[in-house]
Amino acid sequence: MGSPMTPVPEFVVAGMWGLVSGSGLLLGAIVADALSGKLSHRMVSAIMGFGGGVLFAVIATELVVRPHAGGAATWPTIALPVGAGIFSGINWYLARRGARDRKRCGECVEQPNEAEHHGSGAAIAVGSVLDGIPEALVIGMSVAGGGAISLAVIVGFFLANVPQGLSSTSGMKLAGRSRTYIYTIWIGIPLIIAIAAGVGNFLLGSASAQEPAILLFAAGAVLAMLAEAMIPEAFENAPPFIGLITVLGFLATYLIA
Repeated sequence: MGSPMTPVPEFVVAGMWGLVSGSGLLLGAIVADALSGKLSHRMVSAIMGFGGGVLFAVIATELVVRPHAGGAATWPTIALPVGAGIFSGINWYLARRGARDRKRCGECVEQPNEAEHHGSGAAIAVGSVLDGIPEALVIGMSVAGGGAISLAVIVGFFLANVPQGLSSTSGMKLAGRSRTYIYTIWIGIPLIIAIAAGVGNFLLGSASAQEPAILLFAAGAVLAMLAEAMIPEAFENAPPFIGLITVLGFLATYLIA
């Protein structure tokens, strides 16, 4: 008789799912590169609005309602603003160094190039990593204790990452950044998300009592990212019915959840 298969460690599973969800960034970059010059701001805006709706649904159904349903009534009032405050503080610092418009497609609001703002390339890279850390934290905690990760979490993050990679890449190309830089960013960040998800699971996976707080902390950070990075691109000079497009993104993920 053969020996039973050794179960895959949780942190490895978390890392694999992190890589899957983060790969949406690379897909968006490939699409933007392939359609260079053919994507108008309104097209990008519509896609970004849909992605924003997707993330709103992930936050509402997977990160806030379910943890809160367990009776941890005080967690939202503490963890949500702490997560948002930490993200906003780091984002403010990076914005001063050129990363403020990192998700802009460039047609409406241009990203700074290196000549205009020295060090902006590095700041944009770090800012893009920052945007993915809450996602990694959620994935790492979702598989803790042998739990099955929600399909809505993976599909939602993947679908929301595609427009982020698409819009940001369009802006990077208009700012004169090289393809080497662009693909280094969008290949590297999914790998970082995977590593962060695995590390987060390894370090925090045993903290089941604090899981609602950790998920709500991540929810606050994701909400802040939406408000400061995604929504401005989605709604500035937006196409008609951008509100409906955003709601459709929310509905699609809600139905999956």
